[in-house]
Amino acid sequence: MVEWLVRPDPDDPRLTELVSGIDHTGAEVTSRVPTERPLTLYLNGQEIVTMMTIGDRPDCLAVGYLLNQGMIAASDEITGVDYDDELGVVVVRTPARTVFEEKLRKRTLTSGCAQGTAFGDLLERFDGVRLDPAAKLRTSWIYALSRQINTCPSLYLTAGAIHGCVLCEADTPLVYMEDVGRHNAIDKIAGWLRLNGMSTDGKLFYTTGRLTSEMVIKTVQMRIPVLISRSGFTAWGVQLARQAGLTLIGRAKGKRFLCVAGAERLVFDADPREAGPDGPDRKGTAED
Repeated sequence: MVEWLVRPDPDDPRLTELVSGIDHTGAEVTSRVPTERPLTLYLNGQEIVTMMTIGDRPDCLAVGYLLNQGMIAASDEITGVDYDDELGVVVVRTPARTVFEEKLRKRTLTSGCAQGTAFGDLLERFDGVRLDPAAKLRTSWIYALSRQINTCPSLYLTAGAIHGCVLCEADTPLVYMEDVGRHNAIDKIAGWLRLNGMSTDGKLFYTTGRLTSEMVIKTVQMRIPVLISRSGFTAWGVQLARQAGLTLIGRAKGKRFLCVAGAERLVFDADPREAGPDGPDRKGTAED
């Protein structure tokens, strides 16, 4: 049995709602669907962004977003994370003005300027990251992780229209976060790691969603050398993975997977014919 550090709680009533509709036979039916609500993030006194989220773990999402966008550094002290559920506001506090706040203060902002500033810095930092060349990925781990993650109770299984990201070590899944956007799910893990003082050394990522440029950039920034998905890739995601030396594996379903970058880390230690199914049918898909 997997000893999860964090895993989804699909029975949490705050995360889904019942909606009524008509099915293909004309019968009236009800279906449980994930919630989607706005969360406005402040860094000290500066409003940063409003994100759409299912609403769980706002502290992890806020801290992870700031880290992955380069708005706070790993070395920055965080003195508090305050959340107001009624207002839908989360405030991350640091003892001094951050570098990002200084950049914003020196600019005349238009509606998209802040995000453009963050993205430019994001790519600059991406170019400087060097991933562990000695890291290995056993094919037996891919099969084991697929089975364990895809049979774990989750909103992904029960309601669809959701994305999940899982922090793993070898063939053991550790931290499983979900949200309406794959970027939110990975930010939650980054925030959880920062707030709990856990290193990414020896870790790998598994995601239910597409392997886009954003997913690759965030994985590389977190210095995780392996990213696996049961879904597919974008061309820029593949290009960036090859540039960074990230092992990128997609279409990992049942006995199959496709590695398009970092294949030198693969250790073929399992017979695909013995992999077996990777989990039950879902109510939604990774592309929802």
